[in-house]
Amino acid sequence: MLPYARVVVLPADAAGQPADETARGALGSRFTLASAGRPRTVRRAWLDTFDWRLHRAGCTLEHVTGPRPAELVLTGRDGAQLTQQASRLSWPALAGELPAGPVRDRLEALSGIRAVQPVARAVSTVQDLRVLNTDAKTVAWISLDHTAVRQPAAAQLPTRLLVTAVRGYQAEAQQVARLLADAAGAAAGPAGSPLDAALAAAGRRAEDYSSKLDVHLSPGMPAQAALRDVLLYLLDALEANVPGTIRDVDTEFLHDLRVAVRRTRSALKLAGDVLPSGLRERFGTEFKWLGDLTTPTRDLDVYLLGYQDMAAALISAKPAELAPFHAHLRAQRAAEYRKLVRGLRSARFTRLTCEWRAVLTGLPPGRGRRGGYSAAELAADRIGRAHRRVLRQGQAITPDSPPERLHDLRKRCKELRYLLEIFASLYSPRAHQRVVKDLKGLQDCLGEFQDRQVQQEEIREFASQMMGEEGVPPTALLAMGELAGQLGLAQQGARDEFAGQFREFASPASEHRFRVLMGGTSR
Repeated sequence: MLPYARVVVLPADAAGQPADETARGALGSRFTLASAGRPRTVRRAWLDTFDWRLHRAGCTLEHVTGPRPAELVLTGRDGAQLTQQASRLSWPALAGELPAGPVRDRLEALSGIRAVQPVARAVSTVQDLRVLNTDAKTVAWISLDHTAVRQPAAAQLPTRLLVTAVRGYQAEAQQVARLLADAAGAAAGPAGSPLDAALAAAGRRAEDYSSKLDVHLSPGMPAQAALRDVLLYLLDALEANVPGTIRDVDTEFLHDLRVAVRRTRSALKLAGDVLPSGLRERFGTEFKWLGDLTTPTRDLDVYLLGYQDMAAALISAKPAELAPFHAHLRAQRAAEYRKLVRGLRSARFTRLTCEWRAVLTGLPPGRGRRGGYSAAELAADRIGRAHRRVLRQGQAITPDSPPERLHDLRKRCKELRYLLEIFASLYSPRAHQRVVKDLKGLQDCLGEFQDRQVQQEEIREFASQMMGEEGVPPTALLAMGELAGQLGLAQQGARDEFAGQFREFASPASEHRFRVLMGGTSR
């Protein structure tokens, strides 16, 4: 069992009374305090991924440096802590780059392929005190923590008192915490990092970024206003991911940037006619340029992220024989990444984002070109059209249909998915989730079919390039040939599954779920 630990915030010292005197006064004659050494200075960096994966999981990661050896401290939702020494760290860093230990093991499961980086920094002066009972026995420890936030903005936090029980004296420690809380006029809470307080003091909140499209629309709002809100949200997401993409912090920055671009292009294509004349065509061209700019680097990221699994799946060849392919991918990725950075730093990109924001924020609040067209009416019309298009094209596909027919159907499914995401807040979450689940099965099947075909073609192209490179052994090319063969089998498997997946998507039960969704906008 973990020792009892509780945090008490003492706003009383803001009036000028030292925190230790406040504590002594609160404990009265029941307990006395004794110093446990000189105050120490501690530097804290709270770490999380850009999309707050640790915070969403109820965890807090601290890098603590001071008189003692530097430590990484991972605190869970229940207050339990994992600690390991960790000197010479630089941020951002992937979990796999951290020193081996319990924190890294747990962090890899939480953060995945995202890097952790500082979200707040602070300097604390910590004074440890022993709490003695009437028999002069130590029953608890109190750590007085005076913290000054340095990042994301300068701020002073109220003094925090961490009360920790000595084994066998939990009841006494609980009494100490109650006395301190009563004196402070505040309730004692669970022990944990003051990250949220540090962010709040600096005017920021945790989980202020998510890759999910979280726009709250109302059914009766004008269609143009609804689309403007969606497009502005997507522009914010796009711009938020540019610095991390340029710094190459982790591959998800580019992924999220591309998702924002694809959603923007789909919104313009499928609903852009509610905007003033010419905007859809003008900016549609520019966002296509941006999508094309980001594609090569992302495609190579996908190969590199999946490389270990590809190598492990080899049967005839050995994983080590594929190493030249890995080196070729890394070299290609480095070259394409340089082109990407130049594009994101170009005047064209700056002009696109600035002009697009100016246009969107300058749209009049009225109903736009379609008069009384509401958000709910726009959503019903465009989602309905996209759904019928998917059904029509899917029903026309036979076992003899060429691959291009399935590729085109995948595009139509993507458009339907984007519309469902854009207008999600208009509908019942439960009904929306069911419809998306029906569509996702079909999308996954079509995606597997197309991705495996494209990868086969690309591996052949990579092999042709490598044949002209010095020092590439034939065994590497043979291993790549085996990869292409496995991809061909996976593509055929997806093709065999298509009929069943589409039949399920087009089933009466799925049609009913779609009608329920479209008939029940949220209020």
